[in-house]
Amino acid sequence: MENAKQAENNFNYLSGLINFVVAFGIVWLLWYIFMNPNTVMKLYTPMYGFALVVVMLAMIVMLSNVFDYYPFKPPASTANPVGTGILLTVAAVVLMLVIHYVFFWNFIGKFGIAYFSPDSIVASGGTGGEPWNARENASTAIIYFFTAFLWVSLFWNLGFGRWPWQKVDRGTLAFSRLFTILFFVAIIYIILFHPHICYLFYPAQDKAGVAPWWEELTQTGSAFFGLGLALCSLFWIVASELLWDGWPWKAMDRNDEGNFVKGIVVFFVTLALGAILLWVFLKIFVLIWNEPFMGGQYTDGPDWRLIHAGEIAGFFILAAFILETYFNKFPNLSNLWARAVVRTAIAVVIGLLWYWFYYSPLATFFLAKVEGFAQPGDTPLVFIMLFLCVILIQRNFFDRWPLKRRA
Repeated sequence: MENAKQAENNFNYLSGLINFVVAFGIVWLLWYIFMNPNTVMKLYTPMYGFALVVVMLAMIVMLSNVFDYYPFKPPASTANPVGTGILLTVAAVVLMLVIHYVFFWNFIGKFGIAYFSPDSIVASGGTGGEPWNARENASTAIIYFFTAFLWVSLFWNLGFGRWPWQKVDRGTLAFSRLFTILFFVAIIYIILFHPHICYLFYPAQDKAGVAPWWEELTQTGSAFFGLGLALCSLFWIVASELLWDGWPWKAMDRNDEGNFVKGIVVFFVTLALGAILLWVFLKIFVLIWNEPFMGGQYTDGPDWRLIHAGEIAGFFILAAFILETYFNKFPNLSNLWARAVVRTAIAVVIGLLWYWFYYSPLATFFLAKVEGFAQPGDTPLVFIMLFLCVILIQRNFFDRWPLKRRA
């Protein structure tokens, strides 16, 4: 605990605040260029821009958490964090473009699963085969796949870590972990998301995918159920890693490494906590907007309430990263449980402030967002994930430069 207190004493909170303001400015500039519906690129349709952002975030996580920066040097071990950060950022952008446009649109979508490619959807004809709708549907499928990737990757980093490849070289570790994670991503995608995509089309592709099995439970066939559950579970993964210093899962470490038992426990406990958080959010929504019903629109729709629960969890995740990156996980109390509780409470408050900002008139100025809840084609997850991209690039690729003082 002495090291934590020393880090708190040495940390410049004014510099952290300035860095946070600059990061927000960068996010706003990126939003203005790429997402704002009244300016240059107009990618916020919203699913097209959403897909690009979530793939970018997944590439950042893949390079830092899954590959452990292979084949590059880890930024913490280099004398020039700026040069390394620029190199890694360029690599992430290139990977995002290749994975999104080449691999999914022009390979998987053309030679395997048509709904991953707008061109394949248009070529198949039928209702909904117009170019704009085709791009939105293909983007939706890509969003779901890479949400599952983020979920499994962050869970794997917390639970299994380097297990069972502790004694192999960096390249073997990187690709072993990647292909194992992709195996479980494919299973989660097929179960939680694929049935919904098959029913986006008319007639429904009922020979390719079963009817959404969660429809009776949730009153909707939308895969927003899986999206909400994944994001609520991710909050607990992020909170325990960033705000609780890895506890209580560290108690199951062996030689300071993850293991099979720890990984299984982390997955199922965070999944259960995510389901509980999702249920709590839905009950709160009932108190505010009354009971939802199948076919209900906007705030009355069960599908919107499910994704809205995930969006609120997303604001909490964003707040946890802000608290850890720019404010040194304040406060660094001596008691583990006290600091975990206080940090989590602070993150929740910050997350609610972001929630208020997004649904306030301020967002009309900064993001050109229509005021109010449940606007057609509106999701704060695009803003959240774009902000997370900027934070993780500084935190992981630039080794927190210029916040971190280096010897």
